[in-house]
Amino acid sequence: MSATDIPPDGQAPAPAAWTPRALFTVAFLGITAGTQMSDMGVQSLSLSAIQRSFEVSDAALGGLQGLAGVLVGSLVAIPLSRFADRYSRRLVLLCLILASTALMVLSAFAPNFPLFFIGRSAASITEFAMIPLVYSMIPDLAPERDRVLANLSFAALMAAGASCGFYFGGAIIDTAAGLFPFAMAPWRKAFLLLSLAGIPLLLFGLLTSDPPRHIGNANPRLTVSLGVFLKQRWQSVGLFVGVAGCLMIAVQSVNQLIALALERRFDAELATIGHAMGLIVLVASVGCLPVAGLLDRMLRRFVGRAARPMIMGAGALAAIPFAAMLAAAPGIDRALWIVGGFMLLTSTANALVPTMLQDLTPASLRARSFAVWSFVVSVFSATGPLVAGTLSDHVFGKHLLHAITVTAIPALALSALCAARSFMRTRREAAGEAATAT
Repeated sequence: MSATDIPPDGQAPAPAAWTPRALFTVAFLGITAGTQMSDMGVQSLSLSAIQRSFEVSDAALGGLQGLAGVLVGSLVAIPLSRFADRYSRRLVLLCLILASTALMVLSAFAPNFPLFFIGRSAASITEFAMIPLVYSMIPDLAPERDRVLANLSFAALMAAGASCGFYFGGAIIDTAAGLFPFAMAPWRKAFLLLSLAGIPLLLFGLLTSDPPRHIGNANPRLTVSLGVFLKQRWQSVGLFVGVAGCLMIAVQSVNQLIALALERRFDAELATIGHAMGLIVLVASVGCLPVAGLLDRMLRRFVGRAARPMIMGAGALAAIPFAAMLAAAPGIDRALWIVGGFMLLTSTANALVPTMLQDLTPASLRARSFAVWSFVVSVFSATGPLVAGTLSDHVFGKHLLHAITVTAIPALALSALCAARSFMRTRREAAGEAATAT
């Protein structure tokens, strides 16, 4: 057992104040996750070139963006998260960075689509394993009063990295094409260039903190068995998965395929789409954070814990008109504004999810709980682009914007319905607890 494992009594003192090393670690975690997510923006902008290189269908691209980019990675991240719950989390972090770098190189040299699919699936494992690792560490790095702020700050840094993949995607591809003199498709060289970021990340990772675990606000009555924990809370967890999962069907059908859809529908240049999507992802992902924090603080005064499912349901419901307008957009500019509104609303709906799960989960299960949550939601996330791509091929005659709209609207409606039921259940539980206390 390492020095970072839970002490014999199951608790360690929570941090009372920030330390410089803890601040550096949270910032480093956000930058690392953002760097790893940046490859998804470059991949999205390169879908046309990838399709030409491998001569595959829209459905295959939907599978690449969904199954390879989300589902496989989150599934294998579950056993990896056990190491984060049991051993040095800094060591696990360094191993993930090293693996991500190596797999990026392998993806660049894949000779055919099946091997490329496998390479991207393996690379996504390291990206998804980062999420449970980070949200396991933050409660042990940040003072309790600043935990929500730390969660949102990490999300902002990760979002900034993801947006850079879109915004600078064209420049990355052009730079890589000129930097590497050997014969290779520009999109392959872009993946190779991104892999070089692993070198400084490994060096700076050696300076991060590896904090001891503490219980914090986790419910001490919950067992440390993951199976029993899920059995105890299955109804609340099930509704939570319904809200977040259906929401992610809609989000990923837009996020993963919108660059290809706009390029095809409006014959727009990749640089134009990339710059716009980079700004949209950044503004939506970062701009939603203070909005979500303010709404949570205001609504909790009136409805307590039920404020969070209320925020999620309202965001999903408000995004439906934007999804409907997308297929009828008359031009590229209007379509991009619609995408921006859609992403801002859905990002706000998702912003407080990590804090909710941290409150539910014992310290000894945090990484595994986040890994399981990521996998379950990823099943839905993979469905979005896969269904939209299949509809584009077989129903809408390659009109991908129509396929995205038809995929997104029912998913948003189901998410809002699950959120309403979760809101009512949470209110009943709170009333029962108040009655018991009196």
